Amino acid sequence: MASLTNAKRLVVKIGSALLVDAATGALRQDWLTSLAADVAEIKARGADVILVSSGSIALGRGVLGLPQAALALEQSQAAAAVGQIRLARAYEQALAPHGIIAGQVLVTLEDSQDRRRYLNSRATMETMLGFGVVPIVNENDTIATDEIRYGDNDRLAAQVAVTIGADQLVLLSDVDGLYTGNPKIDSTAQHLAIVDKITPDIEGMAGDVGSALSKGGMITKIMAAKIATEGGCAMAIALGTDLHPLKALAAGARSTWFTAQTDPQAARKRWIAAMKPRGTVTVDAGAGTALVSGKSLLPAGVTQISGSFGRGEVIAIADQAGVHLGQGLTRYTSAEARQIMGRRSSDIAQILGYEGRAALVHRDDMVM
Repeated sequence: MASLTNAKRLVVKIGSALLVDAATGALRQDWLTSLAADVAEIKARGADVILVSSGSIALGRGVLGLPQAALALEQSQAAAAVGQIRLARAYEQALAPHGIIAGQVLVTLEDSQDRRRYLNSRATMETMLGFGVVPIVNENDTIATDEIRYGDNDRLAAQVAVTIGADQLVLLSDVDGLYTGNPKIDSTAQHLAIVDKITPDIEGMAGDVGSALSKGGMITKIMAAKIATEGGCAMAIALGTDLHPLKALAAGARSTWFTAQTDPQAARKRWIAAMKPRGTVTVDAGAGTALVSGKSLLPAGVTQISGSFGRGEVIAIADQAGVHLGQGLTRYTSAEARQIMGRRSSDIAQILGYEGRAALVHRDDMVM
């Protein structure tokens, strides 16, 4: 069974109802301070932490004096614009005493559906984590309309977890896990500590338990669990209302863990392998040997480009005899690849006129 104590890369989703006081619209500062201390402890064990946080609209609503009733789209976007500044500053100030730098990442549904944006998001967050930064991710409510919205941060958190290759996802909630019924109205509902597989029966147990400040309910959490576990990430639904919620979960507080169906890297490789290549790059013998040993594909080892492809699309990799070696997500368009093939990575900026990536296909984006 997964345990927070052995997480290597952890995504934590924080709902508006936990972060913002429903009565006053003010930030729950003591709660956020305790969460920051929990994050610091987890990072001290060597794990990466990404926070997916709601709260911008709820905070902005309070500042603008908007009612608690449903808002028009333009009002929600205005509230988000005002609240997002305060939300980012609150996390920055809460994490700073622990020597942790916070970074803001705003996304929309399009960013995970478009391969180029997907690669950009992944590369940016990977770099942030490499610097020890804690990314604070939220839906870009100031520009997102219904057709490009996730609609809830449970599924956004699951998509972020899969994108970044997290091994654990925690949804902090106002309930301590999944029950066989809604415990708020059914006294006979039984708590489930572990869910090894999400079946139709499990889905049928989900009832809407959202709050006035939150769009998510148990239904969206089950949907998030399906995304996460199929992507190789274990997921927990845990009570987040009390102080130090992550410390409590690590100590064994009651929760529901959904078992990962594979590991993150295997899931990603399977996804890449299932896609149809849009073009082919031919490599020399030295590059072929390097690829088989687990190295990235550098432009210097490429001898020929065929086909037309965009950045983030799948390309096949072949040797000089035309033997298929593997395939992966390209970091350059076919036109750019033709310009830099056979050249050293240090020459890319001079050739293309901008600082590019060192690899044409990174080993994490490749299946051999």
